[in-house]
Amino acid sequence: MKRILLSTTSYQDTPGDHHALLESQGFDVVRERGPLTEERMLELAGDLDGALCGDDAFTRDVIEKMLPRLKVISKYGIGLDKIDLDACNEHKLPVLFTPGVNHTTVAEHAFCLLLAGVRNLIPSVDSTREGGWKRLTGNELWTKSIGIVGLGRIGQEVAKRALGFEMEVHGFDIYWPDAFAKEHPVTRHESALDVLKVADVVTLHTNLNEDTHHLINSDSLATMKDGAWLINTSRGELVDTDAVVAALDSGKLAGYVTDVLDEEPPRADHPLLKHPKAIVTPHIGSRTYESVPRQAMRATTNLVNFFAGEGEVLQANKF
Repeated sequence: MKRILLSTTSYQDTPGDHHALLESQGFDVVRERGPLTEERMLELAGDLDGALCGDDAFTRDVIEKMLPRLKVISKYGIGLDKIDLDACNEHKLPVLFTPGVNHTTVAEHAFCLLLAGVRNLIPSVDSTREGGWKRLTGNELWTKSIGIVGLGRIGQEVAKRALGFEMEVHGFDIYWPDAFAKEHPVTRHESALDVLKVADVVTLHTNLNEDTHHLINSDSLATMKDGAWLINTSRGELVDTDAVVAALDSGKLAGYVTDVLDEEPPRADHPLLKHPKAIVTPHIGSRTYESVPRQAMRATTNLVNFFAGEGEVLQANKF
């Protein structure tokens, strides 16, 4: 019997056919509530044939302790920055993933956060719930400029929605989507910094790696328009938290709306949680009743097909 770690909470908490598919395989499923720390992963290591994971700490130490029994990691989602891919490649450990299952969902959440910010939704609702009638003045998105850093599937869906608001769309991606750009009016820029300089709203949809870690820092923030908005539904580590807080305090940024933090879950005194110019949601951008079953079925199908040795498997790493 194969022993499988299942750690993603949205998979476990959301109804769908993925549960029946997993149960039908006769796996011995070890259920945990992730994201799991390296310490907890090391405690589980050595006794698993496969993992169906979220953003758990698959460090080199964890991977090497899990071998040789561990045969596959099936990632629920597309972000692979918590998995040491170099270690996986060295040990020829397949990492499976689920591209194309949550791009519309995350794009919708990006606009949810932006609209909540520019229209002062949170303080307005707080006021009426407390019996008040605090009528705050917000801003329109119409004809404003939006800069999209990362024009993959999610970034492209954000661009479509921005165009629906008649926004002026600017973008950067190292792999420029020519076909998409020909169909949709997106101004191409040669670097992320060039996008930051021209946009009233900047939204991040790029992978986290050595080049993009703290892409948003004190220097890059200084190049942005005064009073710009920043959206992050990608990874918390794309921004330097201290620099963002300083920009909010000074008024350089009108607001920071984010679904991700550099610490998840955050410590109680994390500086963004109660900042009056920040809106923080708990990494729920892809957590809908439509998106979760899509992701879960793809991740489970990847796992099942891998062990069966047949059917389509979406593998992220090549070796």
